[in-house]
Amino acid sequence: MNAWLLRAVGLGVLTVVLRTLLGFGMIYWPTQGSWMRLVGLVVLIAAGVAWGLFDGRGDRRANPDPERGGADLTMRWLKAGVVGGLGSGVVAWLLDYVPSFDLGDNGLVFEITAGAAFIVLMIFIPAMVGVALGRFLVTRENNKADKVSARSVDHAASPA
Repeated sequence: MNAWLLRAVGLGVLTVVLRTLLGFGMIYWPTQGSWMRLVGLVVLIAAGVAWGLFDGRGDRRANPDPERGGADLTMRWLKAGVVGGLGSGVVAWLLDYVPSFDLGDNGLVFEITAGAAFIVLMIFIPAMVGVALGRFLVTRENNKADKVSARSVDHAASPA
């Protein structure tokens, strides 16, 4: 399975699960909708940042020189966001027809345009933040290791 497809399916399924839980929560606790929406959004953003952080760290470890490049994680995550957003919108639209599922009664046009665009951004932007943070952290670790090894070499070479 392609790397971007795995991310699209994973985060698309997470989006549908969160929307389903939000729908059930709104049925049973309608006055608690504000914080339930916020929790769902935070979970989706945290998942995107965490997965992007994992990708960024792995890419920087495989390609330690920032000037030489690395994998094109921007396109990987953009494809994952588009497919995850469109797929989760279509699945949510279909699930809305199942009795006892209340996912907002949005039409298919809304789900594949405005709804999908929001989900694309909620997958892509946090993932890019995670990628940048992951690359930065590994670069910082490498710089610290280089300084420590340089100090030990200088210290060993200096006469006592």
